[in-house]
Amino acid sequence: MEFSELNLNGDLARGIADAGYLTCMPVQEQVLGRAFGGQDLYVQSQTGTGKTAAFLIVIFERLLTEPNLAGKKALIIAPTRELAVQIEEEARMLAKHLPFKIGSFYGGVGYADQQRLLRENVQILVGTPGRVLDLNSSGRMNLMDIAFLVLDEADRMFDMGFYPDLRKLIRVVPPADRRQTMLFSATLNAWVKNLAWEYTKSPYEIEIEPETVTVEEIDQCLYHVTSENKMKLLLGILRREQPESAIIFCNTKRYTEIVAKRLRVNGFECEYIMGDLPQTRRLRIIEDLKAGRNRFLVATDVAARGLDIEGLAMVVNYDLPVESENYVHRIGRTARAGKTGKAVTLASEQDVYELPAIERFIGKKIPSQIADEGLYAEDKSAGMRIRSEFAPSRDAGGRRDTRGGSRPGRADGRAEGRADSRPGRSRAGGAAEGGGRRHGPDQGRKRDERRAAGPPDGSRKNGEDLSRLPFDERMARYRQKYSGPGPRGTPAEAGAAPPGAASGGGGRRRKHGGERPAAPAPAGNGRRKDGQQGRRRHGRPEHGATRQNAPQPKDGGQKAAAPKKGVLARIMGLFRKKPGQE
Repeated sequence: MEFSELNLNGDLARGIADAGYLTCMPVQEQVLGRAFGGQDLYVQSQTGTGKTAAFLIVIFERLLTEPNLAGKKALIIAPTRELAVQIEEEARMLAKHLPFKIGSFYGGVGYADQQRLLRENVQILVGTPGRVLDLNSSGRMNLMDIAFLVLDEADRMFDMGFYPDLRKLIRVVPPADRRQTMLFSATLNAWVKNLAWEYTKSPYEIEIEPETVTVEEIDQCLYHVTSENKMKLLLGILRREQPESAIIFCNTKRYTEIVAKRLRVNGFECEYIMGDLPQTRRLRIIEDLKAGRNRFLVATDVAARGLDIEGLAMVVNYDLPVESENYVHRIGRTARAGKTGKAVTLASEQDVYELPAIERFIGKKIPSQIADEGLYAEDKSAGMRIRSEFAPSRDAGGRRDTRGGSRPGRADGRAEGRADSRPGRSRAGGAAEGGGRRHGPDQGRKRDERRAAGPPDGSRKNGEDLSRLPFDERMARYRQKYSGPGPRGTPAEAGAAPPGAASGGGGRRRKHGGERPAAPAPAGNGRRKDGQQGRRRHGRPEHGATRQNAPQPKDGGQKAAAPKKGVLARIMGLFRKKPGQE
C-alpha cells in the first residue's frame, strides 16, 4: 500500500513525501489500517521496520482532523535517551509543515530547557520514564490532557527495571477510555502483555512470528578464536572488509573503552559509547556516526536498541551477549528498512557457552568460518597498558561493576535512582544512589532516638532503666526481682545464701560492695533425692553442690531440704559468686 492511498491531511502528506516515504512497510500498513479509528494496539515488531513513523502518522492525523482532540497532547515513552532523541527527530521531520511543538525529556541534562518547552505548551512529548515522572511530580508537566500514550520498546523498558515506573506513569494519565494507547515491543514478553491487557481497552494485537525475528537480509558469520587473538582477528576483518561504518559490541564498559583505544593505536579512528558517558558527549558521538564523520563505534548494549543509523554496513560482536535477545538487537542495527548488512561474531573460550542459547532463540545455527593465518593482522597495541578514563563503579557489596551499559533503572540518567532489573520491584530514592546504603536517610536519626529512649519495656521495670546500671548492681536487681520466698519466709536460693546459713542469721542479702558472709557447706553427703551426688539430671555439676572429697560439716548433720528452683532462679544462680571468690 502507498502512503498516497491513505487520504491523509495535505500538510502531513507533504512531510511524509519530503522524508522519502512512499510505500508502507507491513507493520505500518497494519497499524495505519487499525489505529485511525482510535483502536488500542499491542504490536510485536522487530526494530528497523518503520513502526516509529506508523504511530507518529496516526497521532498527527487524528490531532489534525478530529475537533474533539483540539489542544490535546501525545506522550511517547522510550527506554533510553538516544531513542527518545531519535523519535523526536523523526517527529520533527514528519511534522515539518505542521503547527505542532515537539520536545524530548530525559535525564543526564539540565531541567531549564525542558521546563521552557513545557511553559511553551509543547504538544508532542517524547521522554524516558524517570524524567517524565520527575517533571510530573514537581508540577511542571501536566499529563491529564494526554490523548495518546505510546510505549516504544516496551520489553526493553522491563529489562531495564522500568516496570514500577510505567505503572506509576499510567496512573497519572487519563484512564484507558479517554486515551488511545499503542504499545510496541520487539519480542514477546509476559510482562509486556500483562501491561497491555491491564492498561488498554480491548487492544488489537499485531504480532510477528518468532521465527522471523532475525532479519534474513543480514549475512551472519561466526569465528571461533582464543581471547588473546581476538584483537588480531578483528583488525584483519576490518582491513579485509573495509566497511563504510561498523559498530563493535562488547559486554562490559571497561572492555568497550579498551577495545576502542586499541583500535586507535592500530590506525582505526573510532569512538566508544556506554552509560557512564555524559549525555551531550553520547549524542555528539551518535551524530558523528550518522553523519559519516566517524566510521567506527565501540558500544555496550546501551546502543543495541533503538538506534537508527542509516546504511550501517557491519556489526561485530566482539563478545557474545549474555542475553540471547541482545544478539538480535545488536545485529538489527544493520540491514534496516530492507537493506543488507553483515554481522560478524567472535566466540572465545570465555563466552562460547552463550552460543547454544542464542542459536535456539534465533531458530538456526550461525554459519561458522575458519580464520586462516592470513586473516590475523598485527596488533600494534599488544603488550600496551590501556588506561581507563571511567573507573568501574562498585555495587552494594563493594564489587567492581563493569556491566555493559547503564545500570537498570539508570538508563535515562536519573540521579535519584529508579527500579532494579526485576519487574515489579523498585529501588527508589537514596537507596539506589547511595552506593548500597540499605536504609533511608533518616534511619540513623531514628536509631539514635531509640538508643536515647533506652531499652524496650522488657528491661524497664518500675520506671527504672536497668540497662544503665553497672553489671553487678543490675544482676542484684534481677535477683531481687525474680527471687521468690523460700520456706518459712527465707529467700530462695537464686538470690540468697544457702538454707543452712539462714538459721544462723547469715541469710541477710549483702549490699552492693559490702562483705558477703561465709556460706557453710551443705550438711550431709550432699545427695539429692534422685540419687545423683551433687549433679543435675543432665549430668552437669549442681551450682554449689559438694564433691565426694569436699570437707563435710562438723556436726555431720543432713542437708536441709531445699525448695525446688524455678527456671529464673536457676538462671540468676549462675551469676552468684561462689564462696571464696571475693
